[in-house]
Amino acid sequence: MFKTLVSLAAATFLLAGTALANAHHVKGEVIKIDKAAGKITLKHGPIKSLDMDSMTMVFRVADPAMLDKVKAGDQIEFEVDRVNGAITVTKIGKAH
Repeated sequence: MFKTLVSLAAATFLLAGTALANAHHVKGEVIKIDKAAGKITLKHGPIKSLDMDSMTMVFRVADPAMLDKVKAGDQIEFEVDRVNGAITVTKIGKAH
């Protein structure tokens, strides 16, 4: 019983770590916000873990309320992850 609990706890920890490791932290600039569509256009640096060069592209956002925190021209830091197959902004904030 104890071994089963330890194995279950270890598996849960590994899965949680994998989920956190999948997020990709990036710096960029807000070009355009489309609140109605829940999308943001960002000029961003390379996202090496996704094999993506620096470019300007449109991203979905996980939560449209995030778009209230930024405006066009802001320098930002954001995190992206694959959500239902689409590269999605999961966290966003102004650059420090």
